[in-house]
Amino acid sequence: MQLLRRGDSGPAVEEIREKLGQLGLLVDTPQSRGYFDADVDHAVRVFQQGRGLITDGIVGPDTYRALREAGWTLGDRMLSFTLSSPTSGDDVAMLQERLLELGYNVGRPNGMFDQQTEQALCRFQRDYGMTPDGVCGPETLRAFRRLGRKVTGGRPSLLREQELLRRAGPRMRGKRIVIDPGHGGPDRGVEIAGVNEADLMWDMARRIAGRMSATGMEALLSRQETTCPTDVERAQFANDVGADLVVSLHTDANRSMHAEGLATYHFGNGSGTTSTVGEALAGLIQRELLTRTPMLDCRSQPCTWELVRRTRMPAVRIEVGYLTHLGDRRRLLDPEFRDIVAEGVLVAVKRLYLLGQDDQPTGTFTFSDVLAREFGRDQIRAI
Repeated sequence: MQLLRRGDSGPAVEEIREKLGQLGLLVDTPQSRGYFDADVDHAVRVFQQGRGLITDGIVGPDTYRALREAGWTLGDRMLSFTLSSPTSGDDVAMLQERLLELGYNVGRPNGMFDQQTEQALCRFQRDYGMTPDGVCGPETLRAFRRLGRKVTGGRPSLLREQELLRRAGPRMRGKRIVIDPGHGGPDRGVEIAGVNEADLMWDMARRIAGRMSATGMEALLSRQETTCPTDVERAQFANDVGADLVVSLHTDANRSMHAEGLATYHFGNGSGTTSTVGEALAGLIQRELLTRTPMLDCRSQPCTWELVRRTRMPAVRIEVGYLTHLGDRRRLLDPEFRDIVAEGVLVAVKRLYLLGQDDQPTGTFTFSDVLAREFGRDQIRAI
C-alpha cells in the first residue's frame, strides 16, 4: 500500500482520520478533513506506541492493519476460522482472552482467529451444551456473559509458555530453532556504499546456525540465499516445522548518520499481552551482545510485527546496528564481529534454557563452555 505521512492528502488520509477519530485519538474538523496534518501525525504516533509498532508517524502496512483491527469489539460480527484469510482484530483478541480465562488453550492471544482458537472455541461450546461449530455468534456470547473466570492469579498464556520452557530442560540438544536472515533474493534490504543487509544477515545466520548445530540443536534457515519469503510465510514455516524458538536478523537505517546501536524485539502489545519467554530471550541477547561489543544500547522492546505475532513459539528480532552509521557498518563488515554476534546469540539461548541455574556472569560464557555443558569436557577433548 501507499505510505501515508505528514503533508499527504486525499481519500486514504480521510479514512485514517476517521479510524483515529473512532478510537478517540483525533478530533476531526471540517477544515482539516482529508489532510495528514500535525494532529494526525501526533495521533498516529500515540497509536503506534500503544500497539508495539515503530513510532514514526507513517501509516504503512503494519500501522494500517493495526488501525483496521482496532475498530472491532467482541460482538460486532460473527467470528470463525477461514483457512485462506484468517479473521483478525481486537474482537478476536478479546475472544481469545475470554477462552483463556475459562481454561481453554488458544495459545498466545494474538488477535488472529486460527485453528487453535477454533478448536478451543469448539471445546468450550461442547462443554457448555452448544453446537460445537467453532463460530462465535450470539449464543456463544450469551454463554460468556453468564460465566465467571476459571483461571485467576495471572495470564494463563504467559504461565503456560513459562511452564513449557521449564519442562524443556537445560539441554540445547534435540531442540529446534529457526534462524531468519532478513530480506533476500531481489530484496536486498538496506543498501549503503555497496553493502547490503540481505548478504550480511545471510552470512550471520549461517554462523549462528553452525554453532547451534554443533550443540545438537536442529537449526533451520527460514529462506534460501536467493529467495525472500514474506513475514507471514516465514512465520508459517516456523509453525509448520514445530520450532522451539525463532531468531530473526536485521540491520537498521536512519536519515541521520548519527543513529547507531543494537535493539532486540519480542511480541508484546499495549494491553499487557506479551511473550514472556520471548521477552526473556530478547533481554538475554541484548545483554550478551552489549557486553561483548562496543555497540550502543537501543534497548529490548515489545512489538506486534507479523513475524513475532504469527509464530506460535517465542520469536525475537535483532536489529544489529545501523548500516547508515559508519562505525556500525565497519563492525558488520568484520567477520570477527559477526562471529562474536553468533556466539552471543548462542550463549543467550543456552542461558534461556538454564533458567538462571548454574550460570556464569554475562559476557564470560564461551562457545566451548556451551559445548562442555552439552557433551562434557572429556568428550569435547576426545573430539
